[in-house]
Amino acid sequence: MKATKLKENIYWVGAIDWNVRNFHGYRTGRGTTYGAYLIMDEKVTLIDTVKAPFAEEMLSRISDIIAPEKIDIVISNHVELDHSGSLPAIRKLCPNASIYTSGPAGVKGLTAHFGTDSYIPVKSGDSISIGRRTLNFVSTPMLHWPDNMVTYCPEEKILFSNDAFGQHFASTERFDDEAYLPVILEEAKKYYGNIIMCYGRQAQTAWNTVNSLDIDMIAPSHGIIWRKNIRDIMEAYALWSGNEPSTGAVVVYDSMWNSTDAMAKTISEAFCDSGIPTRLYDLKSNHYSDIVPDILTCKYIAVGSPTLNSQMLPSVASFLCYLKGLSPKNREAFAFGSYGWGGQSIELVEKELEACGFRICMDKIRIQYIPSAEQLREIYTTIRNMLK
Repeated sequence: MKATKLKENIYWVGAIDWNVRNFHGYRTGRGTTYGAYLIMDEKVTLIDTVKAPFAEEMLSRISDIIAPEKIDIVISNHVELDHSGSLPAIRKLCPNASIYTSGPAGVKGLTAHFGTDSYIPVKSGDSISIGRRTLNFVSTPMLHWPDNMVTYCPEEKILFSNDAFGQHFASTERFDDEAYLPVILEEAKKYYGNIIMCYGRQAQTAWNTVNSLDIDMIAPSHGIIWRKNIRDIMEAYALWSGNEPSTGAVVVYDSMWNSTDAMAKTISEAFCDSGIPTRLYDLKSNHYSDIVPDILTCKYIAVGSPTLNSQMLPSVASFLCYLKGLSPKNREAFAFGSYGWGGQSIELVEKELEACGFRICMDKIRIQYIPSAEQLREIYTTIRNMLK
């Protein structure tokens, strides 16, 4: 397999995972890539590795440039196994290579995973010389693990950004100007929403740090490498990390006998007729990780469920559990649903929305059995009045 040249003597030597469809509950419909980068200098340096099953693919790409045994330095920006999983394969080939990682979290994590403590800790502000190039380290804790850091090469103006600015996106193209930009940004938004949104404050700190650097290439650990549209992804991260949505509505629900479905469609229509861009998601047909990108930028969220055995439907409970972990906050929300007799689900949904950090903007909407045309008109009017 061939390496991809980024700049003179700098190469992408990662792996393409065409078939992965789930990443910790996040649906990865377009697969992913694992970014590893080889720098040929006085000291041959490898920045990150790949998931363990793809070690041979990485080693094949390294071998396209140099014998892997000649690697002198390995930089581990992140302990998670989709980045560090092939470290044992590298260490077996290069037992004397120096391995740098963040201290103390990276050292602790790698030691726990691989059973050795021969790692060199670095922190923000530290740097190493690998010959004519320098590598500077910037700690980015909780973006999205405690050990995360990024590596910057000032001579080449390349940021090896780890999980920041990445996308779960498998392709034969390596650069943003080779692929379709709207799709890349869509996947970057989905990646941010499902993985990084709950660390918005840390993302802002990382963005401020990165924005102060002189960069003409961003090489993330997943997806496309940015070299032409850097400003686009930087502006998107500035917006997303601010966590201050200004418009838009998302209506999410499940239904048993179409009563909650009718309510959801009426609510969606009321938002639309008020001039608010709206997305309607039936959880029977939509995975919750595909809904998150719209929640990232919406102002309003309405969640509906009928009552089943005194509870909300499991699909709605799963969605709200996932959403609560992402900690979106700063949205307006309300609950709705139909019921036969008890009707407990709607109050339970409202409590979960509050637990997400949302402000309840109107009282929950409860309809027993089948909503009449008049009741649907009342729902429509209530929402239109709330939005005035």
